Amino acid sequence: MKIRLFLFSILSFFCVQFACPQSAKPVRIGIAGLSHDHIHGLLRNHKERTDIQIVGIAEADKGLVEKYAKQYGFDKSIVYDDLAVMVDKTKPEGVVAFNSIYDHLKTVEVCAPKGVHVMVEKPLAVNSEHAQRMAQLAKNNHIHLLTNYETTWYPTHYKAYEMAVTNHEIGDINKVVVHDGHKGPVEIGCSKEFLAWLTDPVLNGGGAVIDFGCYGANLMTWLMQNEKPTTVTAVLQQIKPEVYPKVDDQATIILTYPHAQAIIQGSWNWPVDRKDIDIYGKAGYVKALNANNLEYRLKREVPKQEIRVTEFPTAANEPFNYFSNVIRGTMEVKSSDLSSLENNLIVVRILEAAKESAKEGKTIIL
Repeated sequence: MKIRLFLFSILSFFCVQFACPQSAKPVRIGIAGLSHDHIHGLLRNHKERTDIQIVGIAEADKGLVEKYAKQYGFDKSIVYDDLAVMVDKTKPEGVVAFNSIYDHLKTVEVCAPKGVHVMVEKPLAVNSEHAQRMAQLAKNNHIHLLTNYETTWYPTHYKAYEMAVTNHEIGDINKVVVHDGHKGPVEIGCSKEFLAWLTDPVLNGGGAVIDFGCYGANLMTWLMQNEKPTTVTAVLQQIKPEVYPKVDDQATIILTYPHAQAIIQGSWNWPVDRKDIDIYGKAGYVKALNANNLEYRLKREVPKQEIRVTEFPTAANEPFNYFSNVIRGTMEVKSSDLSSLENNLIVVRILEAAKESAKEGKTIIL
C-alpha cells in the first residue's frame, strides 16, 4: 500500500510539472480573417471544444463580425481590426488563416517573428515567391506552417495510400486521375465576402485551377512522396465568362513523372459536387470515391470490391485538433504529410506552372 501511494505521489508530481495530456489547457488560437466560408467549420462548435480556445479574431469588416458574432455567439471584445494588434493583445499560440490566399504571406509575416504557429486554408500561397518567403520566415522563427485541405480528413485517402504506396498492392503507380469541384461558388451560394476574393486573379491567384487544382496537386505529391513532376501541362477555360469574367472556371492539369502521370481536373462546372481520386498501378487500381467509400480491384481476373472506410489512422481526424496537437508537440509533422510545408511548396510550384502553361500554350519543364 505504501509503495502504491508513493508511486501515485510521483505520478501526480510529474502531471503537475509537465502537464499530462488529460489536464492540458486548450491551445490558444487566433483567427486571421472571417471572409473564407470554411470558417463555419471552426465557429460551429467552438464553445464545446476543449482542445482549442479562440482568444482573438482579426477582421476589419464590421458587418461580417456582427453577422458571425450573432450566429455563433463569440464575444466581440476579442475582435480587432488589425492582425498584429490582435496577436499582441491576445497572445495566441497559433493562428488559423481564413483570409484571401494573397493575405497568407502577411499572416505569416506578422505571426512568425512572434513565434506563433500558422495554419492556412488551401493552398499555401498565390505563387512561389510568396511561398518561399513564408517558408523562410517559418524556418527562421521555428514555427509550424501548415496547410489545411478538406480531403486530408477523408479516411478513404489513407486506406488508398496504404494499399497503393505502403503495401504496394496495385503494383507500381503509373496513372492517377483526380476530380474536384462543384457547380461553381456563385451557383452553390458562397458568401459575397468570400466571392469578392475567390474570383479575383490576384487575391486568389486564379479561379478553379487554384481552388480545386490544388487538391489533386496535394494528393499526387503525397502519393509520389514529395517527388516533383518532370513536366506540367495545363488547359484553362472560361465556360461561364458572364459569371466569372476575371478567372478560369475549368482547369485540366497533366503532370508527368519518369514512370507515372497524373490528370487533375478542377472545375466550377461539375453537375454535382465531387472530390474523388483514381489510382492505377500495373496490377490493379484503387478508387477513393468520397470520404468513406472505396473501390478496388487487385487483379484482372478478380471482380471489383467495394468497402466503407470509417477509421482514421491518427488520433486527430480534423484540422483544428490536429493543429492543437502539433503545437503541443504530441503529433509529428512529417515532410511527406498532406499538410506539411514541404508538400505544399511543391503544390504551389505545380499551380504556378499550370497557369504559365495555359497562358503560353506549352508544356512547362520543372
